[in-house]
Amino acid sequence: MEKELLLQCLQKDRNAQRKVYEKMARKLHIVCKRYVNNDEDIEEVLADSFYRIFTKLDQLKDHEIFEAWARKITVNECLQKLRSMKALNISIEEDWVESKGIPTDSISFEKDILKLLNFLPEGCRTIFNLFAIEGYPHKEIAAMLSITEGTSKSQLNFARKKLQELLVNHNI
Repeated sequence: MEKELLLQCLQKDRNAQRKVYEKMARKLHIVCKRYVNNDEDIEEVLADSFYRIFTKLDQLKDHEIFEAWARKITVNECLQKLRSMKALNISIEEDWVESKGIPTDSISFEKDILKLLNFLPEGCRTIFNLFAIEGYPHKEIAAMLSITEGTSKSQLNFARKKLQELLVNHNI
């Protein structure tokens, strides 16, 4: 992100904030969608994320890491939303596949994988996102979610196995 644009945002310039929003909204929306399923909740988390980004911008020390910083704020907002909905259920549900209808439309492989993530139980999907996509280590995930590292690892393993099953069973 351009340093000049961020400096204008620090001065509460609405046009600069709009430009930052336009540049980042799509990327951060995709992050939200990996954690939260409901479109209204996604929009709420996205709005909360941008509010936090613009109000905490003075804490950013290096404009070159703005995108990663904004992404981290968005992930934290998603986790906060999940906690508030009490939807973060860290448990393995044996019948989770049977209770879900898997979409059969074929699009790109990456989009199919992201779509399949929605069919994982909330807890292991969240851990998979944090570890495999966001790059957080198990120790940090455990601290963020108030679980043990072992639980984080077992949920990641469960998510990977179920994703492999879905990929094989549905020829994706």
